[in-house]
Amino acid sequence: MARTQGSHSDITGPRIRAAAQELFARHGYAAVSMRQIAGAVGVQAGALYNYTADKQSLLFDLMQAHMEGLLTAWAAEDLPEDVMGQLERFVRFHIRYNLERPDAVFIAYMELRNLTDENFARIEERRRTYEDQLEGILKAGVTQGLFQVPDTKIAALAVIAMLNGVLTWYRDGGRLSLVEVETLYWDMVRKSVGV
Repeated sequence: MARTQGSHSDITGPRIRAAAQELFARHGYAAVSMRQIAGAVGVQAGALYNYTADKQSLLFDLMQAHMEGLLTAWAAEDLPEDVMGQLERFVRFHIRYNLERPDAVFIAYMELRNLTDENFARIEERRRTYEDQLEGILKAGVTQGLFQVPDTKIAALAVIAMLNGVLTWYRDGGRLSLVEVETLYWDMVRKSVGV
């Protein structure tokens, strides 16, 4: 299959990443070949190497882009002054952000095992940075006597795991609206920290 006439790297590169993300999320990283990704984009398999060194680099780039996007979006949030408002904002932000990009979230959590040690360490550092945002809110709440959390690190991981669970069952147009889901989860998180 020849290169598509008029194709450009600023178009083809994003199409390769989008196809890889969809295929990795649907079939799993290990089950997807570079040839399948090329076929989904409509280029020769060899052409992929103009955009990525290998499949591992492609997986890492997808995960890195997801984590950087998540951290950038959280940093842009206009946080309230009070720690309770910050915790609520985190809950609602996390649910909404992740529901808007289910494939990226699935890959970021389920394909960690397929990263090289070096790439895993780099992604894990970005994940810790995000988890630290929530832990910082929890620590501030404990210090202010608002939260009763014996281990803020474990609590942060538990809250994030619970919030990630929304991806497995929520469907737009279902019994509950997104706002209702956010409110229910906020109530559960609030009660879990002793408020």
